Amino acid sequence: MAIVPSPHAAGSAPLEQPQREAPSALTIRRTESLASLVRKELERMIVSGELRGGDRLNEQALAERLQVSRGPIREACRSLEQTGLVEVQVNRGTFVRQIELKEALEIYEVRSALFGLAGQLLAQDASPALLARLKGLLERMDAASDNLDAYYPLNVEFHATLVDSAGNGHLAATYHALAKQLHLFRRRGLVPRESMKVSNREHWAMYEAIARGDAAEAQALMQAHIRAGKGRLIKMTRAETVAPPALAEDD
Repeated sequence: MAIVPSPHAAGSAPLEQPQREAPSALTIRRTESLASLVRKELERMIVSGELRGGDRLNEQALAERLQVSRGPIREACRSLEQTGLVEVQVNRGTFVRQIELKEALEIYEVRSALFGLAGQLLAQDASPALLARLKGLLERMDAASDNLDAYYPLNVEFHATLVDSAGNGHLAATYHALAKQLHLFRRRGLVPRESMKVSNREHWAMYEAIARGDAAEAQALMQAHIRAGKGRLIKMTRAETVAPPALAEDD
């Protein structure tokens, strides 16, 4: 019987090991795009309250729910950790961050300054198209001021439109990051209907200052608006009403 020499015997060439192909730029781009989509969905779940402060992000469960592999979930969680929405606890996993009242109030102060600056910039150069859009949102909020579910998304859109139209990308990015973090503070008690009416009256005053081109007045009113929201937050937190958590940003 002939003996077949071992491939590693002397004088024989070793068998080549299969080479793992390096990921192509297209593959990387697709993975990053998927991770970005997953991040946006997880962010939406946190902001909407589907995932609350203290909840653990189960990679397997989320992968099955979103019908993706665990890799994009992991990448998305790393991205959310950088924005402060989640935190990684060694040997425990990834959890939605919780913030205390003190931190929430600090965020309100910074938002107040940024929102005021946005008002100052807008009043210097507000286009007729922007003013028309803002007025339309205000009229819709007036009509929805007895219905939190209808009022809330319009309010968020109004604030976002003001900040995004100020022409300062760094201001907008910082403002939105802080606004998202406020959703990690879940206060108790439902938002009183009258608070929505008061809030929208403040919106109208801000709009009128911007439309007049009064930069100083717009800045002052927009700073005061956020601080008024801070005051309502303190009042509602102290009340300690036992009720379902309300949406975190009504101002």
